[in-house]
Amino acid sequence: MTRLLPYPLLSLSLLVMWLLLNGVSAGQFALGWFVAIFASWSMRALKPSKPRIRCWRMIPVLFVRVFIDVIGSNIDAARLILIPGKRPRSAFLRIRLALRDPTGLSALAVILTAMPGTAWIEYNARSGELLLHVLDMHDRRYWRELIKKRYEQPLREIFGEIGE
Repeated sequence: MTRLLPYPLLSLSLLVMWLLLNGVSAGQFALGWFVAIFASWSMRALKPSKPRIRCWRMIPVLFVRVFIDVIGSNIDAARLILIPGKRPRSAFLRIRLALRDPTGLSALAVILTAMPGTAWIEYNARSGELLLHVLDMHDRRYWRELIKKRYEQPLREIFGEIGE
């Protein structure tokens, strides 16, 4: 199975995404399956490390948090754009992260960049320092605590950097 599908979860995810985007039909299923298998073989050539998930129960918790925060962030960004006279106080923020797992850092980058009004700018692997851009900075301490407690801590649990 691993020879045909070296990354079965990736293949399944791509197939499902393909069908969601293009509609479910026999032709789309066949084409989506072909794309999924080809992508899985291509990933084998890149030889990425396979992540080890240690705490599966935290994944839905983190997913719900991110879902809620993305909706709230969209509303906040819309207010900044639509309400006249509101001026954003954009700023850069440096945050020292304890998270070291490459997959966890990738997930954190996706989470932070998916939030309207925030952008992952740079990460220094030696110091573990993240440079983040925030569109409307109210309180630096609030943002540090938000990222460390709401996102980094669950990711560290998921990837086994802290005990369950």
